[in-house]
Amino acid sequence: MNIKKFVKQATAVTFTTALLVGGGTSAFAKGKDSQSYNEDYGFSHITRSDALKIPEQQKNEQFKVPQFDASTIKNISSAKGFDANGNIIDLDVWDTWPLQNADGTVADYKGYDVVFGLAGDPKRGWDTFIYLFYKKKGDNSIDAWKSAGRVFKDGDKYVPNDPILNQQGEEWSGSATLTKDGEVRLFYTNRHGWDPAHGFFGKQTLTTAQINVSEQDANTLKVDGVEDFKSIFDGGDGKIYQNVDQAFGGGDYSDNHTLRDPHYVEDNGRKYLVFEANTGSETGYQGLDSFNNKAYYGGNKKFFEAERNKLLQSPKKDLASMANGALGIIELNDDYTLKTVMKPLIASNTITDEIERANIFEMNGKWYLFTDTRGAKMVVDGIGAEDIYMWGYVADSINGPYKPLNGTGLVLHQDLDPRDITWTYAHFAVPQVKGNKVVITSYMTNRGFFEDRKSTFAPSFVVKINGSKTSVVKDSILAQGQLTIE
Repeated sequence: MNIKKFVKQATAVTFTTALLVGGGTSAFAKGKDSQSYNEDYGFSHITRSDALKIPEQQKNEQFKVPQFDASTIKNISSAKGFDANGNIIDLDVWDTWPLQNADGTVADYKGYDVVFGLAGDPKRGWDTFIYLFYKKKGDNSIDAWKSAGRVFKDGDKYVPNDPILNQQGEEWSGSATLTKDGEVRLFYTNRHGWDPAHGFFGKQTLTTAQINVSEQDANTLKVDGVEDFKSIFDGGDGKIYQNVDQAFGGGDYSDNHTLRDPHYVEDNGRKYLVFEANTGSETGYQGLDSFNNKAYYGGNKKFFEAERNKLLQSPKKDLASMANGALGIIELNDDYTLKTVMKPLIASNTITDEIERANIFEMNGKWYLFTDTRGAKMVVDGIGAEDIYMWGYVADSINGPYKPLNGTGLVLHQDLDPRDITWTYAHFAVPQVKGNKVVITSYMTNRGFFEDRKSTFAPSFVVKINGSKTSVVKDSILAQGQLTIE
């Protein structure tokens, strides 16, 4: 970090803290903003001005996740696993992602649709591993989905001489692409164990492997093992993206460090991963000084001063000060190793620490970037704990600058009771081969809430994209887990 800038920011933090501790009249309240600055760090931001418009905007039908008929919802019958005692059980299945072509459309793997998903024992919250599901193309019934079981064997992580991979505790979300050679390439999040007493802080690492899949007979796929299993991006670099030591090195575990959900995409033959992260020391780090950056607010000077003062007095002040969510991007070499760490595409400083499930593709000459987030993690008036969102952004190139869809970024909203079996999350936009429509997939039913109801594929539905506008297509509910409408 530039030393002059560091001193300036440190001074601002000290100044702000003194005001809060001293209990006197804040200079902010008098309209003075000598400590303010306007720095976008060379990328786009989700502004407080836009976010504050969402509670009113979300009342519009064009953004509402459709209401589903609970009586029609089925568990995934093939989602079987083992409990701690080795007994066969029905698994929860939550975040899923299809095997895609490099442009994001659904791949045809020997006549099958292939989906990877997180699954586990409903009674063991830490039981999170990647499974492979598949069905013949053309049959969209949820009963058509079969399971090839876990993608990785327990011992696979020990085969490579990779000290990061060797410490993996769980497998978290990612993406998958069908290469030009017809190979299945998986990208996912290696999550280390959580044990502060022994120095384990749940570090997240972007990871990849080639998954060898074969057709065992005319109707059955199987995983034949993995190869080229390796770490790509380890826990953030600290400068562009926050690393785990910055988040937890001081022994305070209240931060929400993220470096996960790698989404693979190509642009003119160049390979990229877009992922969930947090900004680093040179890209607008967290802390009280973030309240002084006008770039995070939007609106005019009066709005900035009033909103900044509100944040400083808010009971969620600490949560807002740590909010530095980002959708990051790295370029890969042809062998899927790290080539270049690039600046984030967009960040959510002062709003939320967590913008999940990065999803990006090109459609009709524009680049569309989507992310999921929860109201419970946000600091925005009018947004409640049960609010669930998918936000979206559009740009002329993969690197941006990105502008919010629909004026604010709002694409989807749901606010059901989390104990409703039709509660959905992890919405994912699947581009189609032709046209301007995307199929939205998600999972339904919170894991472990019911004995007979497991987390399962939610019914898909359709969203139409017209330039910088989107809308849910009326009466477009599809089968559970359906990927295409062609």
